[in-house]
Amino acid sequence: MGERLELDSLQFMKACDEVLPGAGFTKPTYIAAFLPDTYEFYWTASPESVVKRLLDYRNRFWNDERRAKAKSLGLTPVQAATVASIAEEETNNAEERGVVARLYMNRLNRGMLLQADPTVKYAVGDFGLRRITGAHLAVASPYNTYKNPGLPPGPIRMPSARTLDALLKSKPHNYIYMCAKEDFSGLHNFASDFATHQKNAARYRKELDRRKIR
Repeated sequence: MGERLELDSLQFMKACDEVLPGAGFTKPTYIAAFLPDTYEFYWTASPESVVKRLLDYRNRFWNDERRAKAKSLGLTPVQAATVASIAEEETNNAEERGVVARLYMNRLNRGMLLQADPTVKYAVGDFGLRRITGAHLAVASPYNTYKNPGLPPGPIRMPSARTLDALLKSKPHNYIYMCAKEDFSGLHNFASDFATHQKNAARYRKELDRRKIR
């Protein structure tokens, strides 16, 4: 079974290489060509036909209205998927994702580094990290948004249609900082000034220390 799955994965990637570049995607943005959903295929379907069908589903999602909303934010659909992927990895709370996505748009528009922890976890290759240290922040990778300006080369996960819509429909706000709440609820404290953010971060670090999370 393991060999079969590996073979199927290799065939799928080969099909991506054959189909997606012609549709304007590069390897770092392949994941933006798809949307997570439930799909049905005949077992005889070729890898190429599967990729084309998934791409067609994604293209139908990106209708004129959604493309116009993305453009109003200064984003292409692929860039929107990248922002949405960060927001989705940043919080498990669906109601927060639009706020988080808009926060990162605020940072982009101000020419600030995104400084998004999920991109560092992606660069390191460990989404299970519970505490980001200086060593993690120093990792050399185009996905390390603490070191590189702008968006990373592509999405760090496959964002859902709901998260993409949360970004496109997000309401303007002035937040440029966020920190996990010290109650470990999975929610965040947001701030529009650094002094408030420092207070939020201090409370969170204190709780990390109390729980001996290193």
